[in-house]
Amino acid sequence: MTAAQRWNYGDIYDAMATAVEPAAPCLIQGDRVLTWADFTRRSNNLARGLADRGIEVGDKVAFYLRNHPAYMELLGACFKGRFTHVNVNYRYVDEELYYIFDNSDSRVVLYGQEFADHIAALKPRLPKVALWLEVSDDGSLQLDGSEAFEVLAETGDGAPVAIERSPDDMLFIYTGGTTGMPKGVMWALEDLWFAGAAGATPATDMIPPATLAQHVENVRKAGGGSRIMPCCPLMHGTGLLTSIACLAGGGSLVLLEKPSFDPLECLQAIERWQVNALAIVGDAFAKPLQKALDGAPGRFDLSSLVSMISSGVMWSMEVKRGLLEHHPGMVLTDSFGASEAVGFGRSDTTVDGTVETARFVIGEHCKVFTEDGREVKPGDPEPGFIARSGAIPRGYYKDPEKTAKTFPVIGGVRYSMPGDWCRVEADGSLVLLGRGSVCINTAGEKVYPEEVEEVLKQHPDVDDALVVGVPDDKWGQMVTAVVQLHSGAELDEDVLKRHARERLAGYKTPKRILVKTSLGRASNGKADYKGITAFARSELGLA
Repeated sequence: MTAAQRWNYGDIYDAMATAVEPAAPCLIQGDRVLTWADFTRRSNNLARGLADRGIEVGDKVAFYLRNHPAYMELLGACFKGRFTHVNVNYRYVDEELYYIFDNSDSRVVLYGQEFADHIAALKPRLPKVALWLEVSDDGSLQLDGSEAFEVLAETGDGAPVAIERSPDDMLFIYTGGTTGMPKGVMWALEDLWFAGAAGATPATDMIPPATLAQHVENVRKAGGGSRIMPCCPLMHGTGLLTSIACLAGGGSLVLLEKPSFDPLECLQAIERWQVNALAIVGDAFAKPLQKALDGAPGRFDLSSLVSMISSGVMWSMEVKRGLLEHHPGMVLTDSFGASEAVGFGRSDTTVDGTVETARFVIGEHCKVFTEDGREVKPGDPEPGFIARSGAIPRGYYKDPEKTAKTFPVIGGVRYSMPGDWCRVEADGSLVLLGRGSVCINTAGEKVYPEEVEEVLKQHPDVDDALVVGVPDDKWGQMVTAVVQLHSGAELDEDVLKRHARERLAGYKTPKRILVKTSLGRASNGKADYKGITAFARSELGLA
């Protein structure tokens, strides 16, 4: 480190080994508890093990598994060894998986044993991958040619990795596909730290101090960090960045065991491990929690819980109020951000004050611009795109054209502008209108209609297709397709669903497929999503 502090999570995680009691819990899942001493030793072993196998600085490491301590252990190794994390959506089918592994130039793939069949099918097509690491709870190995993660983590003396790190070391977050394929957002670690994405915890709202020594002293005085539970997947930005921040503050990360979110498991874990903060993704998580609490009032001890933070999808005020009835001491925070930038805005709700859904206090480094680059001032009637300057990503991996569009220079300042429409109220607050007004949020997953539409239009019976989200108690929004069939064809909803499911992840597959004689596109080909949504709601009895 030079006199002017430069930040890297490898250095921060090394420092936490001296700031936190070695026997303090670091990673918790079910009955398994890894202490900070365990995490430090094993992540050091992993970093050295990858380097010994020819993995070089900057090489990409793909993470293809559900929430598991191995995710954070190898991520710590990536920070310490200067390797680049690549998230992989474990709901993807083989072609989508192949695209991520290939597009990212991954040299290492960490995968859960449950996904071994997918890996076996893909291995011959991915010659760039030099190391396959298989994760199993018992350390067993299912695929020939892979190595057991557990063996690699336990091989070595656990000594710190002697390496000079850079604030420009990278972490990739792959977004969901829009009109094209998913894009890898390139975050430099120092930018991530100063963006607040992984330099603050939802429980403490810690502001990064001036020096690493100060940070260590702050953590030591506090007796360690918060105990945080990401209810959402680590392979998504909300879970990932919350977890990085938790360990960067010397905290303990509590992971749920079941493959799908179970509110009773969550509430039991809060009570058992005295969790301080939850990270969720809107109503898809909050509604089941509220329902479980309503069904057993007073059953669970929530006294340790200080906050819940949500990002990525709207969190309705009715559900917030319902949760606060069971635990009035919490702060419920909506964080407005994206994979391409964080800190657009936030909205805090307590028993003493509420804010309407989708309204935010604008972030310090943020402005709103029209499509032609004019700044939207408070009270202006026209909407615009939210944009952030300062600590933002370097761009999209191997996509300079999309980088230039999403990270424009306006008035000599470079911004991140992912495409979220907002209105600026007279008091300066933001009202979020949506990503391109058509992005679908279903159970915490973002689905962009164009990707699903293109798949449906590949079926020989389908002439045209539009995809919208309609309200649904279980999913938040239900992916719903409306198709225009070729002359003489008849709708077979199950056939079209199977067609889509073979080519897309399950959450992208329409739950319902409706038929309409004409989709009513404008003469320039633009879709009438508003009209199609109204039609779908009417057909489904939701109008």
